[in-house]
Amino acid sequence: MSLAALVVLSSGFIGSPSVETAFAEDSGASLRRIVATYRVDVGGFNLGDFRLTTVLRRSDYEMQGEGQLSMMGGLLYAWHGTTASKGKVTDAGPEPATYALNYNGSDESQRLRVIFDNGGVTHVSVAPVSEPRPHVVPVTKEQLAGVLDPVTAIFLFARSDNPNGDLKVCDHTVPVFDGEQRYDLVLKPKRTVKLQKDASTGYSGFAAVCRVSFKPISGYQRDDPDIRTMSQSNDIEVWLISLPGTGMYVPYRITLPTSSGNASATSSSFKIQTGAMRASLDAPH
Repeated sequence: MSLAALVVLSSGFIGSPSVETAFAEDSGASLRRIVATYRVDVGGFNLGDFRLTTVLRRSDYEMQGEGQLSMMGGLLYAWHGTTASKGKVTDAGPEPATYALNYNGSDESQRLRVIFDNGGVTHVSVAPVSEPRPHVVPVTKEQLAGVLDPVTAIFLFARSDNPNGDLKVCDHTVPVFDGEQRYDLVLKPKRTVKLQKDASTGYSGFAAVCRVSFKPISGYQRDDPDIRTMSQSNDIEVWLISLPGTGMYVPYRITLPTSSGNASATSSSFKIQTGAMRASLDAPH
């Protein structure tokens, strides 16, 4: 968690059909394509942007994105990542089928794959295989039932037909497994904020601000300082805004503490395409 919790939103699934190809195959009204771009800042410094594309086709969803972050032109820090998730949206909520995260950083790289079936995790692959870490809380099979991957948890869990900052979307506990760690995100209502449209956001409307508690369950080192900071913090927030015509609430802004200072991911644009019609996201005034 920490910076990875923000940049995990940006990425793609190697070997799967591309989002662009999938969209071209179906131009019916049941298809929606949503493109969200976010600016990432840590400790007052802008590190870069990432873009996530979501395709909703009837009950199926597919998400892909890519992000590139750097500091001092990559001299101090450089990170490039792709991530993706696909599955179905049911009356009971989203059910992921696959999740992937690939990244290359200044001092490490990883390729992660998670496969889900019947609401639980059935397979995890990680390359390169990391050395065993001391004092890690073991992940049990029972803890992997009914979990969501991070991308699905952040973008497809919150739903409401009320577009005006419905705080009911902030009253949930979201079970997450990111391929290594199992944790709960406990959302509680905090406040409603009126956002004014400007050149930097391209959005006007209401945001439901949720206080988020990070509850580690397993897969983490007991003495990890980032885990301790996250689990003890009262300053983690997610601002959720309604996507017109979808019943979905998605993040407008995410803030959380890290060892390098406060981190945030803030939307710079949303675009929605339904069939052959494309529109920017502008909520009613």
